[in-house]
Amino acid sequence: MSDSFLSQEEIDALLRNESPAAPSNTTASASSANLSDVEIDALGEIGNISMGSAATTMSVLLSRKVEITTPRVSIMLLDDMRKDYPMPYIIVEVRFTEGINGTNLLAMKETDAAIIADLMMGNDGSNPPTGMNELYMSAVAEAMNQMMGATATSLSSIFKSRVDLAPPKVRLIDLAGNDNITDSVTGNEDLVRIAFRMVVEGLIDSEIMLILPLKIARDMVDGLLHSSAPAPAPQPAKPSIPSAPVMQQSAVAPPVQQQQAYIPPQPAPQRGPSPVVPEQNVIVQPAQFAPLKQNIMSVSDSNIGMIMDVPLQVTVELGRTRKLIREILELAPGSVVELDKLAGEPVDILVNGKIVAKGEVVVIDENFGVRITGIVSMQERASTLQ
Repeated sequence: MSDSFLSQEEIDALLRNESPAAPSNTTASASSANLSDVEIDALGEIGNISMGSAATTMSVLLSRKVEITTPRVSIMLLDDMRKDYPMPYIIVEVRFTEGINGTNLLAMKETDAAIIADLMMGNDGSNPPTGMNELYMSAVAEAMNQMMGATATSLSSIFKSRVDLAPPKVRLIDLAGNDNITDSVTGNEDLVRIAFRMVVEGLIDSEIMLILPLKIARDMVDGLLHSSAPAPAPQPAKPSIPSAPVMQQSAVAPPVQQQQAYIPPQPAPQRGPSPVVPEQNVIVQPAQFAPLKQNIMSVSDSNIGMIMDVPLQVTVELGRTRKLIREILELAPGSVVELDKLAGEPVDILVNGKIVAKGEVVVIDENFGVRITGIVSMQERASTLQ
């Protein structure tokens, strides 16, 4: 098998319930009584494709190269996972709303999540916080939301049907304690754990886990096999041969002569000098065009009266600016935000979000007002409508 896709021979083997050779990039440690080699191979392939899309999405979010590779499939209980990973983990609970029934979990170490959140906040990730506060948890939730959205798109492509997810729930769980990880999975239920190696350029070389109930894992395998089943080749229709008397003697049919359309003979071209056409005196005059007049459409007052009571929102814009998320979060009472307009420069007057005039700010009876100094031309207003 290639690094990313099943070959046609392996797909055919899956459809025949045969066991092809285990792929080199998937390590299986599941009991054959629960998952066959074919199912382990298929789950590894599903994880490769879906998490590969998630890695691409995270690379864009973090502006760093992210690799999520080498899936390892195994079966374990939730209580066993607590014993094997006695440390704080970020647990992302994802519920399928269309295409697949059930819930799966995505587990990531708290230290790795802190680095990802630090990068999303605009820092370099080299000095992440020691604890995950509410702000950093929100950043991780947004990253996981984008990742799982890319995963849903990949699953839709694999299963050839729409797969949709609900917004993920992100929680910080200490697996060494007795915290309830999720209400959708019980402690004595068989779970399929697909562990991946996650590498973030220069910062993280760790592990991320995708945890599925055994039933959902089998549904995914069935969906892959069903979507990969080759369509039966259409059988050519047998032509109906009318009954005819059997000839005892063989005879060769004469060739059919094609009928040709009758083409009348064309007269042969005359040889000799071409006839001389006498020159004619042609008077050439410059072209004259009527002057162009601008058609001014008259507007009836009765028609305007029909829309006189339509409310419009008038807004005065002092200026604009762009800030990073880090700069927005640092704002406090007394902070000064610089705008892109100079002091004394005319402000923009907008009607329903479109610039229609320029003006200057005035104070009337302790209230702010705007004195209109210029109306935007019709050409400029038309350009804003495009």
